[in-house]
Amino acid sequence: MIRLVLALVPAVWVIAIAVVAVQNATPVSFRLLTLQSIEIPFGVLLAFCAAAGMVAMALLVLGGNPLPARRRKQP
Repeated sequence: MIRLVLALVPAVWVIAIAVVAVQNATPVSFRLLTLQSIEIPFGVLLAFCAAAGMVAMALLVLGGNPLPARRRKQP
């Protein structure tokens, strides 16, 4: 059951991004401090940001110890 939920969450995000990307084809440029990107469609920018967020969270979660060792009770 948990695997189904873990598979559905990214699938829903991908579908939502695809819908927004199709509806928003207006070119925008991303500005961060003094840096500015080329003009790309809003949906493409949103897809890149979502993918970067997923990769960052995966690295953050997997960077720690995924299976902590169990402590044994002291006799």
